[in-house]
Amino acid sequence: MRLPKTAHTSRPWRIHEIAPDFQVEDVWALPTPGGADDFPRLMGFVTDRPVELNAQGKYVGDGSHGIVSRVSRALFELRWKLGELFGWDDRDSGVGRRVATLRDRLPADLRDAPRGPDPGPGVPMTSLYLTEDEWATEMANRTVHSVMHLGWVPDGTGGYRGQMAVLVKPNGPFGWAYMAAIKPFRYLIVYPALMRSIESYWQSRRASSSDATDPSPRESLAMRA
Repeated sequence: MRLPKTAHTSRPWRIHEIAPDFQVEDVWALPTPGGADDFPRLMGFVTDRPVELNAQGKYVGDGSHGIVSRVSRALFELRWKLGELFGWDDRDSGVGRRVATLRDRLPADLRDAPRGPDPGPGVPMTSLYLTEDEWATEMANRTVHSVMHLGWVPDGTGGYRGQMAVLVKPNGPFGWAYMAAIKPFRYLIVYPALMRSIESYWQSRRASSSDATDPSPRESLAMRA
């Protein structure tokens, strides 16, 4: 479900102090109902590898291959084909070339902490930082410098869910024109497909975790120790 931009701007996310010059483009409530400790499950979907929170509040992963979002990967691959055709994604257009990475803006506590995993294969974004309930990644090309922000928020009924925000800084008039041109594609194809993919994965994971043989993230880590 699409949310008003205030659903993102009203929360005390760390990204506000890091990217104040970026515009909030979209905010979505993710179909991921869960408990207070379920943010690692959402991270596991996005990064294509299991991500767990240990007893010290640190995220860890075993590096094995996890769930792959075929829909998301296919959509990104289509976008990169168009970028190759029109020259949007050449080597000099990305982070560290056309624009500086937002990691240069991180306060000391985030800069010195583990940055978190990058998204899965086929999603050319790099992680900026990771906290217990917040994760941000970035990418840039000829058209825009963008941030994908995921958070874990109360759902108002005693539970929690994921929330995704997309922040953008278009590259001049061409960047603004590009964002306007792809808006119908995003709302009619990209976001509906992404939400269905997330919901399907989340429901399958909930069904699996209801089995007594499938431990919680904390229990799984304890069993390995």
